[in-house]
Amino acid sequence: MRPHDAQMDPILRLTNMHRRFPNGVEALRDVSLTLNRGDFVALLGPSGCGKSTLLRLIAGLDQPDAGHLHRAVAPAEIGYVFQDATLLPWADAADNVWLPLRLRGISRAEAAPRVQEALAQVGLSGFAQARPHELSGGMRMRVSVARALVGRPRLLLMDEPFAALDEFTRHGLQDDLLALWRQLGCTVVFVTHSLYEAAFLARRIVLMSARPGRIVHQITSTVPPGADARLSPAYAALVADITHALRGSQAA
Repeated sequence: MRPHDAQMDPILRLTNMHRRFPNGVEALRDVSLTLNRGDFVALLGPSGCGKSTLLRLIAGLDQPDAGHLHRAVAPAEIGYVFQDATLLPWADAADNVWLPLRLRGISRAEAAPRVQEALAQVGLSGFAQARPHELSGGMRMRVSVARALVGRPRLLLMDEPFAALDEFTRHGLQDDLLALWRQLGCTVVFVTHSLYEAAFLARRIVLMSARPGRIVHQITSTVPPGADARLSPAYAALVADITHALRGSQAA
């Protein structure tokens, strides 16, 4: 059973949320969204439309000015992958992955099996002692993903994690992310400004308008998950659907 075939339990519900920053910039307006257990949702929209702000609100790193947010997960059950790998340069891969458990008071020895498991999940079993400067950009991002996975999250939030990578590395990490999603059964919210990435990864694409960010369209994917999806007619049709929706949102 694929994660998106699981029972549709709401894991997150946003209702009429607004966010305006102290400098007067209105980042989000009247955003409502429901995520179910096992969803893979892509937040797609132009730069500055509030995608990252929405992700921070979902994570509890920021608070809305109006509206309501209900999470059916505890803060410890949320994993967050930032745009940059944000690794500690003086620490090796294992210690970087251990960091969130360390902050919870879990010793290195107690955390070691989970750290090794997380590194194995992202294909870095042999690089536990490598420091960030010894790793490629793609490998550093894998360490960042492992750090988010080590807490065994039910909700995984990813903020354009592959945007700075070359296309070859990006495709490989996208393939691996889908495999992890199917394996772990967690709910994923993935921020991107690439319609091709959204079409390949997500089961549901949530299209956001330019600032102030609003949800203007949602598209459900019927593309079978897998590396060959990029060559399928269903993928091409979904890319066309997203393109038409983008044009419609710009004309509105």
